[in-house]
Amino acid sequence: MAMMNRKILFSLLMFCILTFYIAWLLLRPVDIVAVHENRHFSSVLVNNFPFTTRGKIEWWLQNKDMLKERYGIPKPASYGNFSITFWLFGDGYKEEGKYDRRCFNDMKTKVNCIEKDIVFNVRNSKNMGVVFFANGGIYRIDKNGKITQVNID
Repeated sequence: MAMMNRKILFSLLMFCILTFYIAWLLLRPVDIVAVHENRHFSSVLVNNFPFTTRGKIEWWLQNKDMLKERYGIPKPASYGNFSITFWLFGDGYKEEGKYDRRCFNDMKTKVNCIEKDIVFNVRNSKNMGVVFFANGGIYRIDKNGKITQVNID
């Protein structure tokens, strides 16, 4: 009987630890490490970005004004288009060396590249309006404020 109580207690303890760990992962604030710009294209290097599509889009909606105020992005072209790509910063800047890294020419150093790990992209165009690319899908916010997936055939 005592052995069964220990197993239950151990299982409960492991469940609590796992629950707290998952909550910690999901509730960490997004860390914006750097912003790089090239005309109306912006790259935002981040850590702790939301995992889910809904979380990514909601983060954008809650933080787009802050991005404009602090970093001046997006900077639309004269015809209104812009693109903001959110990249995981991961292990930080590296030299170009490895095949297919994303390098930033606005940095005057050889250590100006990151691994290509896109987590989110926001684009605006005349034809589509604001469109989100996340987790392999394309999404829009309709006129009622509902997030819908775009089917492109």
